[in-house]
Amino acid sequence: MIKDASAPIGVFDSGVGGLTVAREIMRNLPSEKIVYFGDTARVPYGSKSKDTIIRFSRQITRFLIEQKVKAIVVACNTASAFALDALKSEFDIPIIGVIEAGALVAAKETRNRRIGVIGTEGTIGSRIHERFLHSIDPSLEVIGKACPLFVSLAEEGWLHDPVTTLVAARYLEELKQKDIDTLILGCTHYPLIRSTIAGVMGEGVRLVNPAYETALELKVLLGDMGLLALKAEAEDFPYRFFVSDLAEKFKAFANSILPFDIAMTQKIDIEKY
Repeated sequence: MIKDASAPIGVFDSGVGGLTVAREIMRNLPSEKIVYFGDTARVPYGSKSKDTIIRFSRQITRFLIEQKVKAIVVACNTASAFALDALKSEFDIPIIGVIEAGALVAAKETRNRRIGVIGTEGTIGSRIHERFLHSIDPSLEVIGKACPLFVSLAEEGWLHDPVTTLVAARYLEELKQKDIDTLILGCTHYPLIRSTIAGVMGEGVRLVNPAYETALELKVLLGDMGLLALKAEAEDFPYRFFVSDLAEKFKAFANSILPFDIAMTQKIDIEKY
């Protein structure tokens, strides 16, 4: 394990969705460097088996460790659900996912004890949010709803499109009927269409963005371990981006949601790891 506070943080996702987590880390930990990997050749993860997700996640973790990162954020709900425990047991490096931090906030914020979770088929099928929330409070009612089309709509850039509103209304009607008052955005793409989801659900429903909560959890973890970067080092650009395919397409999407333009995204052969 690297014990150098100036070392970068590793962040990985099945594709571009984890950029919402990287964005929150940039905002809340501005002195930190980041190495981001998007597995754009093998996206989506939500429809793949647990064994496959664990294999992919091991490969990416090996790559990030080769980049000499001091900690890793699994910025993918499906990989957090299926692979986080395996990664923690196999690698000697601090690793966190994106599920627990958001669930803790949801359990704290709900007033009527009915919490909704939206995510990919893999994440919802794993029922990991439900299990974790029930470990906090068994009396909580947790209603999961898979919303797979949200990923495609977000990546298409249809963030405020009538089609996205129609799809959201259809997906979310079941949760509205259940009278939830708190909704966990259980996929890293979903914060990109947060305003559409909020409009459909109405003012009475609190939306929980695990990307933001995970950045805060990371800050506490690094602080506790003495690994928090206290000031930014003088370098041209503290963020590096890698993908397994479609580097130019990834870069274009990243430049549309990050607070700056990234000059280069490097494609690597992740199957070597």
